[in-house]
Amino acid sequence: PSGTGKTFISAGFCYDAIRRGYKAYFRGMNDILYCLRLKDHTPSAAKEFKRLTEAQLIVIDDIMTLPLGREDGNQFFVFINQIYETTSIIITTNKSPAEWARSVDDETLATALLDRLLFKCQLIQLHGKGYRMQNRQTIF
Repeated sequence: PSGTGKTFISAGFCYDAIRRGYKAYFRGMNDILYCLRLKDHTPSAAKEFKRLTEAQLIVIDDIMTLPLGREDGNQFFVFINQIYETTSIIITTNKSPAEWARSVDDETLATALLDRLLFKCQLIQLHGKGYRMQNRQTIF
């Protein structure tokens, strides 16, 4: 669920990796997609793409929160396919893997993405009430 600390914990892992000398990056899903869209058009996006493909750890926050169009889905698959065997990947999401197929225009593509992202995966599920909403129960 939202607000249970997924982003906080994954950012902590990234911070610790950087402190230990690893090339680690924390990016939101939208930042990754933006980079993939522009990598062939702007030097800064090309540089960011190179950094990400050479990283030892990438944290991708809020993966599949918003639906992916066909082009974004294809580019994201190519990116993940390029890095999944050589880069440690931490992802955060509010959606179960079963829900991902509905977030991608192509069910086959969603399955291929899951196959690579869950390869050698340790799944951690957080349960509980959302931290941000603890003091806001009177609103609802």
